[in-house]
Amino acid sequence: MSAASALPPPRAGVRRLDPILVDRIAAGEVVERPASAVKELVENAVDAGARAIEVTIEAGGRRLIRVVDDGIGMGADDLALAVERHATSKLPDGDLTRIGSLGFRGEALPSIGAVSRLAITSRTADGEGVSLTVESGAKGPVRPAPASRGTRIEVTDLFAATPARLKFLKSDRAETAAVAEVLRRLAVAQPQVRFTLRTESGSPTVFPAEGDPGEAARLRRLGSVLGPDFPGNAVPLSMAREGFSLEGHVGLPTFHRGVGTHIHFVVNGRPVRDRLLLGAVRGAYADTMSSDRHPVLALYLACEPGLVDVNVHPAKTELRFREPGLVRALVVSAIHEALRRAGARSATTGARAALDALRPGGGPVGEARFAVHSGASAPSLMPRPARTLFSGPSVAAPSGWRAPVSAPLAGTHPSSPDGPAWPGFSETPQAPFSADPAAPDPAPDLAPPGADLRPLPESESEWAEAHPLGAARAQIHGTYIVAQTRDGIVLVDQHAAHERLVYERLKAERAGGGVARQGLLIPDVVEMAPEAADRLVEAAPELERLGLSLEAFGPGAVLVRAVPAALAGGSVKTLVLDVLDALEASGVEEGGPAGAGDPDPVSRRLDALLSRMSCHGSIRAGRRLKPEEMNALLRQMEATPLSGSCNHGRPTFVTLGLSDIERLFGRR
Repeated sequence: MSAASALPPPRAGVRRLDPILVDRIAAGEVVERPASAVKELVENAVDAGARAIEVTIEAGGRRLIRVVDDGIGMGADDLALAVERHATSKLPDGDLTRIGSLGFRGEALPSIGAVSRLAITSRTADGEGVSLTVESGAKGPVRPAPASRGTRIEVTDLFAATPARLKFLKSDRAETAAVAEVLRRLAVAQPQVRFTLRTESGSPTVFPAEGDPGEAARLRRLGSVLGPDFPGNAVPLSMAREGFSLEGHVGLPTFHRGVGTHIHFVVNGRPVRDRLLLGAVRGAYADTMSSDRHPVLALYLACEPGLVDVNVHPAKTELRFREPGLVRALVVSAIHEALRRAGARSATTGARAALDALRPGGGPVGEARFAVHSGASAPSLMPRPARTLFSGPSVAAPSGWRAPVSAPLAGTHPSSPDGPAWPGFSETPQAPFSADPAAPDPAPDLAPPGADLRPLPESESEWAEAHPLGAARAQIHGTYIVAQTRDGIVLVDQHAAHERLVYERLKAERAGGGVARQGLLIPDVVEMAPEAADRLVEAAPELERLGLSLEAFGPGAVLVRAVPAALAGGSVKTLVLDVLDALEASGVEEGGPAGAGDPDPVSRRLDALLSRMSCHGSIRAGRRLKPEEMNALLRQMEATPLSGSCNHGRPTFVTLGLSDIERLFGRR
C-alpha cells in the first residue's frame, strides 16, 4: 500500500448530526453495560419516592431489563417529555450547586431508548395509566394503558441498534453479577426501600425495607448486604466537623476481604466510588491490616449540597469535594476513634474457622485427628517426650517486657496483697499423667506446664475470669498462650500480641514528645554498604525522634549511641537493618509520596518505621514465659486499643466458646 493511499480522505464540511445519532453517541457515556442501565432506572425510581423496587433481567440484561416501582408515577405530558434529551423534573431552579436527587442530567431514558427497545407504562395516584415506546431512538405516541400506581419500564434487546457494543460485553454471569452489585450499593444507600432482583437462575434476591430510620435499621440492612457476620464484627461510627457529618459502621481489622467490593460510601444518599475516600480508608487501616487485604465497611457522609460537586462524570459515581483535606481527615479520625473504642476485639470468624477445622470431617485431617478409639485398641494417653509442649516456670522474663504497675500480676491475688502466689504458680509442677499411678515416669525430660491446668478456687476464678481474656493456663509450643475465660478459652499468639503492645507504646511516646530512649554503655558499630549507611545518616534527624540515635562512622558504617527504651536488650544490628528496610519501603529520607490527600505523610511514614521496630523488639515465638508474664500480657492487651490484631493485620487471639467446644465432643 502506497503512502498516498494511507492518507485519510479530505474532510467534509461541518454539519449538524442527526438527533438519533447524537443520542447513540451520548448513550456510550451513560449506558456502558446492562448494569449502567439498571443503575439509571433504579435511581429514577428512588427519586420518584418508591418504597419497593423490583428488577428483573434476562441474559445478563441483554435480552430484558424490567424495573417496576411504586413511586409517584407520570402523567401523559411528563411521560412524553421524559424521553427527550435533557428533560428532567429534578432541577426546578436550575442550580447545579444544590443537587438533592440521584439523577439530574435528563439523559438516562433517551440514551437507553437510542440503543434498545424501550417501553414505559406509568400512572399517578389520581390519574389514568399511560404508555410510550421508543425503538432505536424513534419515539412513538403516548397511549392509554392499564397500570397500577408507579412506573414500569422494560428494556429489550439492549444495544441492538449498536451491535458493535455487544462484542465488548462479558458473559451473562458476569453481567448479572454487575447488576447485583449495583443493587447492593443502592440497597446500602437506601435502607428504607425494598429491593428485589429476579434473574433466570435461582430464587430472587430480596433486601427488605427497614422502616425505622436509625442505626439499628441501617445495621440490619448492612447485615443483609454485607453478610450475617458483619453486624457482630462491626463498630458504629459517628463524627461531625465543619459542615460534614459522618456515620456508619466499620469492620474490625481482623474482619477483612481479599477484594475491595465490600467498601461502601454514600454521600448525601448517593452511592459513590471516590478515590479520595478510598485513600482515606486505606490510610486509617494502614497499621492494622495487610496491604493486600481490604476492610468491610459502610460510611454515610452528609453535607450541604454546595460543598460537593456531583456533576463530574455522566455515571455520577465520582464527585469532587470543596475541602478534600477536611473530608479525608474526618474519615481517618472517625475510623481511628471507632477502632480504638472497640478495644481488644477480634473477628468472630476466626473462631468459627478454627472450630470448622477441628470438627470431624471439617478439615483435611479431621477424621484422623478425631478418630474414635475404644477398648484395647485405644491409644496410650501417656505423654510423649518427643516434643516439649509446655514451658517451664523458671525461665527469666523476656528482654524489654514490662508488666503494668497497677495490675496485681506479680503472683498475688488482689484481695490479699501479702498473700501467697496464685495456686499452681508456686506449687510443685504437676506430675505427668500416667494410666498406672505406680508406673515410673516414662518421660522425665518432659517440661512441666507453664501454668496450672487445675481449676482455681472460686474467689480467684471469679476475679480472673471477669477479664475478657481470662487467666493464663498454659503456654504451648513456646508460642501460644491458653487462657480460660468465664465461658470458654482464648488462644493468644504471644508474638503478634506483644508486637501490637510495643507498637502502640512507641506511638504514644512519639505523640507525647518523643520516644523514650536508652543510651548504650558502649556505642555499637554497624557495618553495611556505603549507600545504605548514607541513607541512614540522611534520615538521622527523623530517627532521633523515634529514639534511635546514630551517626556516620566512616564509609560503610554507622555508630549507634541510643535505642528506644522499649526495645533495649535486643540486637542493635538487627534493629538498624530493619529500620533501613523500612526506610527503603516508605521513603522517609526522601519525603516520598504518601498518597493523594495525605495530610501528614511524615507522621504516617514514621509510624511505619515504628511498626518495623516493634516487630523487632517483640517477644519471639519459642520464648518461654512465666505464668505472671502471660497474665501481664493478657491484662495489657485488654487495656490497649487495637490489640485484637498485630501491625500486619493478623489476629492476636481467637476465642472459643465453651458451648462450641462441647459440640465438638458431642455434649450438645
